[in-house]
Amino acid sequence: MQRKAYVPGTAALLAALLAGCTSGSADKDTTDNANPGTGTTASAVAEPGKYRVLPEACSAVDHDTLDSLLPGIAQIADADQRDKAYEGEATLTYDTDRKVGCRWKVESAAATDHLLVDFERVVSYDTAVSDDSQAEQLYATRETAADLPEPTASTVAAGSEPSSSSTESPSSPSSSPTSSPTSTVSPTGSPSGSPPASGSGSGSQSSPSASSAANLQPRTLDGLGDEGFLDDQLNGAGSAAGQRTVTVVFRTSNVIVTIEYEEQPTATGTVPDSKEMQDRAQNLAAQLADSLNG
Repeated sequence: MQRKAYVPGTAALLAALLAGCTSGSADKDTTDNANPGTGTTASAVAEPGKYRVLPEACSAVDHDTLDSLLPGIAQIADADQRDKAYEGEATLTYDTDRKVGCRWKVESAAATDHLLVDFERVVSYDTAVSDDSQAEQLYATRETAADLPEPTASTVAAGSEPSSSSTESPSSPSSSPTSSPTSTVSPTGSPSGSPPASGSGSGSQSSPSASSAANLQPRTLDGLGDEGFLDDQLNGAGSAAGQRTVTVVFRTSNVIVTIEYEEQPTATGTVPDSKEMQDRAQNLAAQLADSLNG
């Protein structure tokens, strides 16, 4: 039988092709494995926020603090109604992992007081933006919307002391109920000489100086979370009873806390005291900040 002729060129070509395929695959693997931080490797993901859950809002404020913020609550005679008032009412929310809040409303002979506490946990859906950065941007938007006035020299160092400066010496002449007529309204908007609300200090009876009034203007707050601000708005001043709303907003990591404290006096011509309400709201804010960091 006749044998087929052997073609050396064909064998050489096949060998070259096989060597090339093997070499290309090895080179690719070497390239991919040699630089794991480049090429097809995904970029680093931003760090998640510190907080993964939120507190129970209606349990976040203790009874003593509610007694101070809502003076009429301790005057409720019926024990069941008083307990219900302390419990508050949870705000409507569709995701308690992201947002929770609680409202209280208490009426008394002197005024009607409202309190809202709101917690919001900010989550970034952009892998390149951390939860903290997203919360910082949201907080900045809210501070800008508050349109705080430019700080003056008299407001320096006034934003971080919620209550220590509110107590005056009992012997101070200005704290005497006879120091000024009861019909005179002080620069802060409170009737001078009128008795303080339950739970407030004696300093509410005196007429503060112009510098003290300036220190009560809306402002940023130092030492409260990572950043914070206070807003103070008065509506209906003059012959009508003035409604004052003090708002404190602060951020700690990826959680933003909002406190809205509102008082509507019953008597015509009466205006809630700015310093008392600001001190109470800031004290509550400090407690909530401590509880988050605890």
